[in-house]
Amino acid sequence: MIALVDCNSFYASCEQVFRPDLRGKPVVVLSNNDGCVIAANAQAKAMTHIPMFEPVFKIKNDLIKNGVTFFSSNYTLYGEMSQRVMNVLREFSPLVEVYSIDESFIDLTGLEHINLETYGSTIRQAIYRNTGIPVGVGIAPTKVLAKLANRISKKRNENKLQVHVIDSEEKRIDALKWAGIKDIWGIGKKHEIRLKNEGVHNAYEFTQLPLAWVRKQMTVVGERIWRELRGEPCQALDENPKPKKGIGTAKSFGKKLEDLGLIEEACSYYITEITELMRTQKSCASFLQVFVTTNFHSATDKQYSNSVTVTLPVPTNNTFLLITEARKALRSLYKAGYRYKKVGVCLSGIIPQEYVQGNLFEQSLPVNNEKLSKMLDFLNCKYGKSTVFSAAVGTRVEKWELIKQDRSPRYTTQWDELLVVKAP
Repeated sequence: MIALVDCNSFYASCEQVFRPDLRGKPVVVLSNNDGCVIAANAQAKAMTHIPMFEPVFKIKNDLIKNGVTFFSSNYTLYGEMSQRVMNVLREFSPLVEVYSIDESFIDLTGLEHINLETYGSTIRQAIYRNTGIPVGVGIAPTKVLAKLANRISKKRNENKLQVHVIDSEEKRIDALKWAGIKDIWGIGKKHEIRLKNEGVHNAYEFTQLPLAWVRKQMTVVGERIWRELRGEPCQALDENPKPKKGIGTAKSFGKKLEDLGLIEEACSYYITEITELMRTQKSCASFLQVFVTTNFHSATDKQYSNSVTVTLPVPTNNTFLLITEARKALRSLYKAGYRYKKVGVCLSGIIPQEYVQGNLFEQSLPVNNEKLSKMLDFLNCKYGKSTVFSAAVGTRVEKWELIKQDRSPRYTTQWDELLVVKAP
């Protein structure tokens, strides 16, 4: 059996953990630069006049008038809280597949003889007791059915404990007849329309289609979903996620920039971030892409956008070398007289570090560069992010960083932002 454990309204729940006064009240989290609503708890979602992804400036007065508390996104906090949830899950199973920041599959093989509903409830209580994050639990013989069971645990009113188990043929059929096509994990909008045109409106009807039709119309992916909904396991749990094939980052500036120096500093900072990640997964990149763009939503600014891709002579994850290449690329893109809104970098052609081959026509990197990168990672790991950094990053972060006017403290990772409790 497999369990899917999914956190409820994760971003909003993380904020409420440290603000118990907000429990039971509407909470939303905003995107980078406080641009729009990207997450909301159940109370906020119930307010249908506050649509998701609506620009905040259009609805801010409504949020305030309706008592909605809003936060700038705080990904440092969310990432650390996610790690705490996953650590609790590892107490219940030796095999945990972290599927996303707020949900994981766990292997329950060998536990079929116990009351799985009680076990799921125990998992829920342990996570809430240790982290304060509410979760739903779905348990079934396959991943797709576990995902469906999880959805039922949250959507069916009778599931007050937010645990649902599909452990019999009767329960499987019941779940399939309850689930619409859009409720099936892995079936997108295109296939949903195609299936409805075939007269298929729920998961049960989907499983009654001939396998040959599914294989022809929906490829092997659709066939896998079809088999898993019928209770045939096709997807094993994967504890070790595959290394990323491309790593990039692009964030809007807090305000439009014309100064090339500031744009270079932001670009260098992003390179620093993604090369640290590359070294963590022990991989190197063969290509570097840099792009800049103005704000195309502005009716008054001149518009410009361009990008350049650099083929690196030797695949690398060296921060300093890639900063040098990125700055060269950026200078070739930059045009004076424009007000830039965003710079982005992307590393691709990623290969394992041990597979990197030298280049006959290029001088290999000095060994000291590798030692310097290791020392950089060691110091930043021991003393905190950005304790040491390349001079190219500069110290004027406040001039280009994102707007995060309503960001909550990073309670779990910064000593000077710890929660303060006062005795009565």
